[in-house]
Amino acid sequence: MAKKQAQAAANTQAAQLPVNYEVRIQSLKVNGSTRAIASVDINGAFAVRGVKVMEGTKGLFVSLPSYKVGNGEYRDICFPCTSESREQFQKAVLGAYEQALSQAQNQAQKGAPDISQQSQTNAPVKSQSM
Repeated sequence: MAKKQAQAAANTQAAQLPVNYEVRIQSLKVNGSTRAIASVDINGAFAVRGVKVMEGTKGLFVSLPSYKVGNGEYRDICFPCTSESREQFQKAVLGAYEQALSQAQNQAQKGAPDISQQSQTNAPVKSQSM
């Protein structure tokens, strides 16, 4: 019983803390279902590398690093524990992707190399507190 109360208190405290996502778009891609590769720093304390922005039949979505299990299914290596945190994570990554895409298109209009030739964006594209 005490363990459940401690868990509930920890969940309540965690829900009240602001989460800051610093998203770096590592590469933008024009062809294929993978649209971008990103890195996400969470509160400056935890980093997730290899986050992908993917184009699916229902639009863009965020794919976390995963591994293939014996039956051909993929399982995420790390993942948000609640639907709210998943939504916040996806919103931060997709927002950074849209911003990076817009910047790349603006550069292309000014005579910079084509977006398909852009491979690295090292500066943080977006930092978002939730």
